Amino acid sequence: MTNVLVLVDHVEGELKNTTLELITAARVFGTVGAVVVGAPGTAEKLQGDLAAAGAETIYAAEADHAASLLVTPSVDALHTMAAHLQVPVLVSATATGNEIAGRTGARVASGVIYDASSIDADRNAQIGIFGGEYTVTATAAGASPVFTLRPGSVDPVAEAASGTIQAVELPAAGPTAVTITSFAPAEQGDRPELTEAKIVVSGGRGVAGAEGFENVVEPLADVLGAAVGASRAAVDADYYPGKFQVGQTGSTVSPNLYIALGISGAIQHKAGMQTSKTIVAVNKDEEASIFEIADFGVVGDLFNIAPQATEELKARK
Repeated sequence: MTNVLVLVDHVEGELKNTTLELITAARVFGTVGAVVVGAPGTAEKLQGDLAAAGAETIYAAEADHAASLLVTPSVDALHTMAAHLQVPVLVSATATGNEIAGRTGARVASGVIYDASSIDADRNAQIGIFGGEYTVTATAAGASPVFTLRPGSVDPVAEAASGTIQAVELPAAGPTAVTITSFAPAEQGDRPELTEAKIVVSGGRGVAGAEGFENVVEPLADVLGAAVGASRAAVDADYYPGKFQVGQTGSTVSPNLYIALGISGAIQHKAGMQTSKTIVAVNKDEEASIFEIADFGVVGDLFNIAPQATEELKARK
């Protein structure tokens, strides 16, 4: 008996860490069913990893067109299973995941809660409101409430299950379906993906330019094996590409360690990172609001402090 459905995030036959987080969080409802959407054979490739993570049943929503359509196949699969089982649905809180969640909730006539940091067995979720200034408990109504879980908010815990594959029929593509005509992976280099990284080093306007990111932020990130982030002010000033923006209008992150260099701490930025486990802030302005949420704050010149930290870390390796 499946008590909760999880939409599987996967890329080229590999599970994303967000899927492991979703399965862990979903266990509060009971037995987990993992929904795999993709071309024929995708579920079989992922079966071992999903079983090890804790998926009792793997619902294989596979079709030749599944990988070439945007969003629709995932919505169709979740709608089919949720309407039949009438159980909660968990999706990763990414841009794509949030759209899938909204469409699924509309189809099954149930409420949708976005960007939850935790979920309990009574279908309550902790979410941030007013730019993350307040945390509230929200409950979604309906037979199949849909939750999107903030990446990094749950530490994955493996719990082996049977991982039995069950086929799910996907409908043919409708006239309004959006077809993907080409695909190119984003250039990430050797650094972890921003939303999945355990450590993030971010720069703000105080970095003073693209050279500051290249000479100060990136070296510290590399020695820590971290992802690089940027504040909206830094992105707007063309210091760093927009895809690395952290905040309410960028990516939401919850790493184990978040280092903020030259970031004042605007509300929209804090909304995207304040659930990080440990926050370290470096800013020359002792009144900067980033210090209000920082676990460790350093008042000083980041151009002196960050390079010293980088060299010390190198020496300790």
